[in-house]
Amino acid sequence: MTHDAIILGAGAAGLMCAATAGQRGRRVLLLDHAPEVGRKILISGGGRCNFTNLGTVPDRFISQNAHFAKSALSRYTPHDFLALVERHGIAWHEKTLGQLFCDGSARQIVAMLLDECARGGVDIRCNAQIGEVAHADGLFRVGAASAPALVIATGGPSIPKMGATGFAYELARRFGLKVVQPRPALVPLTLAGEDLLFRELSGVSSDVIARCGKAAFREAALFTHRGLSGPAILQVSSYWQHGTPIDVQFLPDRAPGWLLAAKAAHPRAGMRRMLRDGLPERLADVLCERLAIDSELGATTDRKLAAAEAQLAAWRFTPNGSEGYAKAEVTAGGIATTELSSKDMQSRRVPGLYAIGEAVDVTGWLGGYNFQWAWASGWAAALAI
Repeated sequence: MTHDAIILGAGAAGLMCAATAGQRGRRVLLLDHAPEVGRKILISGGGRCNFTNLGTVPDRFISQNAHFAKSALSRYTPHDFLALVERHGIAWHEKTLGQLFCDGSARQIVAMLLDECARGGVDIRCNAQIGEVAHADGLFRVGAASAPALVIATGGPSIPKMGATGFAYELARRFGLKVVQPRPALVPLTLAGEDLLFRELSGVSSDVIARCGKAAFREAALFTHRGLSGPAILQVSSYWQHGTPIDVQFLPDRAPGWLLAAKAAHPRAGMRRMLRDGLPERLADVLCERLAIDSELGATTDRKLAAAEAQLAAWRFTPNGSEGYAKAEVTAGGIATTELSSKDMQSRRVPGLYAIGEAVDVTGWLGGYNFQWAWASGWAAALAI
């Protein structure tokens, strides 16, 4: 036996797990096929790393088992990670909706995690060819290394240009673990058919409420040359399934009955003017064309105005797909939570085998939630190694 634990994947979860286990006196080998650690950390948050979210609660995570994430998230909180950030003297700020970012660079978070690993004596090897993973006599063997514990922290296939693959799922299946069908999440959606008209609005953004089923998010929506993006759309994309519609509420601050009130107050005003009052001009013009109200409000029936208001409050789009793993920030699905202990992320079938972070069927909302899951799940596994 050469180590106490071998961790595959030096991303957020793997680095946290390695540092925590190493500082508990465990001999840890951390392997990654990339030339440097933390590559997704480095590009996150526009290079400033949205490293956690103060609003972290379990219902902001998607999983076939809605309760699975509760244990780890309750035991390692955003305040725990923030305390680590502050111990390393990293300046930070809070943006909207509880999102915390570095004032400087995401490289500060990677440097912090590497320093924590160094304190724990972690053996980190990049450009590692993992190859065959064997298990016999209570030991896992990866190349010449062996250990009684193996941690799968290789994430999902989102952002393949950074080397992301489905290796975690292949390995899990090799050990008999079930995998929930992976799919791109936090991803732009594409439009076709009648919705193609909206592609003309590429670059236009507006504050909306986007809905998919019971999920609803108020943030910006961005029209692109392929369809819809922006925070509100990325959020609902995690709930979206092929063939289902999403509803977009334009002018979310307008009170019910606002169009009829506008008719009474400004009977000579046109619909285009009313929409331009609260929307980008190009968007207002396209919506006006689709609503087909050319006359002044005073000359338009109350019924037609009520129908227009209802459509603006729930404008239905039926995406024909998404931009896939290439543009997805994370992967939904993954190693089934039924296979793992929620306390320590250990396999119920194979003692000593752990899965953490994005590799697991737990997907957070946009805004630092997935990093918090990485820290919490990595920490939970490290305490059991």
